[in-house]
Amino acid sequence: MHRASRRLTLLAACSALSLAAIGAQAADWPTAKPITWVVPFAAGGSTDVVARVVGQELSLALKQSVVVDNRPGAGGVIGVQSVAKSPADGYTLIGGTISTHAINAGLYKKLPYDPVKDFEPITLIAYVPNVLMVNSDLGVNSVQELVAWIKKNPDKASYASSGAGTSTHLTGAQMAELIKVPMQHIAYKGSPQALQDVAAGNVPFLFDQLTAGMPLVKAGKLKFLAVTTKARSPLAPDVPTTAEAGFPGLDLVSWQAVYAPKGTPKDVITRLNTAIIKALNAPELKNKLETQFGMQVVGSTPAELAAVTQKDVTRLGDLVQKVGATVD
Repeated sequence: MHRASRRLTLLAACSALSLAAIGAQAADWPTAKPITWVVPFAAGGSTDVVARVVGQELSLALKQSVVVDNRPGAGGVIGVQSVAKSPADGYTLIGGTISTHAINAGLYKKLPYDPVKDFEPITLIAYVPNVLMVNSDLGVNSVQELVAWIKKNPDKASYASSGAGTSTHLTGAQMAELIKVPMQHIAYKGSPQALQDVAAGNVPFLFDQLTAGMPLVKAGKLKFLAVTTKARSPLAPDVPTTAEAGFPGLDLVSWQAVYAPKGTPKDVITRLNTAIIKALNAPELKNKLETQFGMQVVGSTPAELAAVTQKDVTRLGDLVQKVGATVD
């Protein structure tokens, strides 16, 4: 009994020391070292843009360097998993998306991280609208006309996407569910190939990010029909929303957010949230993300991001199961 009592006392002392150490780290944060903002995709994409633009402002606010570290691979799994296993000290962040923190939960049978249980939400940064684009020679000029064309030509009803299980795939699947017409999904290894094949007329239409399709629209090879966000995009103010076009249920929107490993001290999360939202409210940064990259800047509380994450894990998991998407 005496030895057991001493062992319990020792364990309690160690726990107290650990908590004290965490508290000291939180108090010193972020002076110890630079903050690493991991991007689980290659440089140049939306997640990378957000990390670099917001990270620069964050470094000024915290008076500490923010280093962007691209760790692409396996649909974002490699980078996200690495952060899930990182120390919860506030010095490692992950740029999360609707794919990494919602869709992947249903897409992978054995995802090596839990998007809800393994992370502390910091803030929802922005929505990135998907836009319905059609080949210019298809002869349709609205969503209603495209649906009529699909119903008249069910044997030709196919759509492209940037890959199985991506938001662009699931938006097309959502459309098929909504209009009650089965459509063939053609997955490509990225947006460029999918866009080019639709522009060439090999596939009639696709959903993709607005900025990705803009050059081909300006070249007259593609047409924008509708954006999936609640409000029109300032980059294409004449393009209606899907709700305005008569399809309010067609509303799958990509998003960008930032998380920290589970267990990161709450006061660190609060400081990060405050600094990032302040940066997002700066007119120059907000204007850059909205007018150059077509994003709709949000900014949210950690609780609001947690709610968005949980909601999309559930509803998109159901959609993934319904359409049978998988990468395993």
